This record gives sequence, C-alpha cells and structure tokens, in this order.
Amino acid sequence: MTQRPAVDGDPRTAVGTRLPSEIHRGSVPLCATGYEYVDGVVAINVGRDSVKARLAAAAGVASLTVQTEQLPYRFVTVGGPLETGPADDATRRRIATRYMPAGTVEGYLATGDAADMVTLRLTPTTWHSNDFTKVM
Repeated sequence: MTQRPAVDGDPRTAVGTRLPSEIHRGSVPLCATGYEYVDGVVAINVGRDSVKARLAAAAGVASLTVQTEQLPYRFVTVGGPLETGPADDATRRRIATRYMPAGTVEGYLATGDAADMVTLRLTPTTWHSNDFTKVM
C-alpha cells in the first residue's frame, strides 16, 4: 500500500496548511482547512484577499497535514509546489459536501461567492505518514 491513499477517502481533519514564505505577526501561518484530493492534487479554497492567498502566491510551496481524530490514529503530511487559481462553485460544493451535514451545505455556499475566493492547488512531491492501525 502506498502512502498516497491516506490523504483521500473519508473526510479527515486537515490539521493545517503551512505557507512558509514569511512570518506573519510573529508566526508562520498554519490554518485548519477543508480540502479535496483528486488526480494527485490537493485543492483548498481561501478568500481572494486573505493573508493565506497572499502568502501562498508569494511562496509557491506549502505543506498539509491530515489526520483521523479517532483511535487508532493515522496521519499524512504532504508538501510540494503550490499554484493559485480561480475558485469555482463545483469545487466549493464538493469540499463543503465532504465536511458538512447535507442540510447545511446550501446555506454555507450562500454565504460566499467563488469570485471572492481562490483555489490553492498543492501537488505533493513529499509524503510522510504513520498508520497506528498497524500496531493497535
């Protein structure tokens, strides 16, 4: 089994996305985020004018840690080049559906517009993982 499937599948907590381009207000930005992993690319939506979007565009690289929240724990950290592009409603809907109860997705989508967002696309080139189901 490769490490790559560990980032896909059931919704998992994305512990954080690290954008290492600069220190912002005394720390390196680390933010919890929803994501999708399709065809070898991690997609994350952020606000177009956010600090995250600005740092992502400047850095061109990022890392993401994803973990399960229940025992036995599993996690994967991926890192690699990052591209910033326009967000679209289809990606927003897929990510929202992955994390939110069905009855809340439409309300969430109505709170914002894809035009106000960008999609960060992380292409993993490094993978680090651990699967405690193998030892528990």
